[in-house]
Amino acid sequence: MSAATLTHDRSRQDRLLAQDVLAHLDAQIESARSLLEVVLEQGAAIRVRDVQTVVRLAGILRGEMGRRQMLEEERSRLLARSGERLGVAAHDVTLALLATIMDAPGAQRATARSAELRGLLHELQREHHTNRALMQIELGFLDHLMGMLALDGVSGYDTRGSSKSITRPRPQGGGLHVLDLHA
Repeated sequence: MSAATLTHDRSRQDRLLAQDVLAHLDAQIESARSLLEVVLEQGAAIRVRDVQTVVRLAGILRGEMGRRQMLEEERSRLLARSGERLGVAAHDVTLALLATIMDAPGAQRATARSAELRGLLHELQREHHTNRALMQIELGFLDHLMGMLALDGVSGYDTRGSSKSITRPRPQGGGLHVLDLHA
């Protein structure tokens, strides 16, 4: 093959790789948006104590996480392909390195999409942590109520969902106290 043919072939491969990188970033953004939408909806359901909706959305989240796993596998293949083209290990591929084989508009689009994806993932993580904290608070409150209302020896569930026997001592004086505060 002539040098011109090799250069043309490499240029075509670079364009295809750039298109695949951009398409993958778009798929990641779409998935992150979908996850964020579900997590936000789930947070609203937790706040109004809509158990059926929380459970339904947990199932949707599980399905979307399966899709994310496929995207991560695709990402690994794309990084391996990019690393081979760039002459570096897959784990050393960066967007800055990929930009060196992209045209200027493609590199700008990739940079913008990468920034958008990072922002979405940050927001998704923050909202997910908030939802987990809210659910822990709700479960702790329910555990407290179940303990206060249960008769000795009646089975209940702890905050992890494990069945256990509720045998809590009654407060002195025989009355139920919601809060026992000591100064």
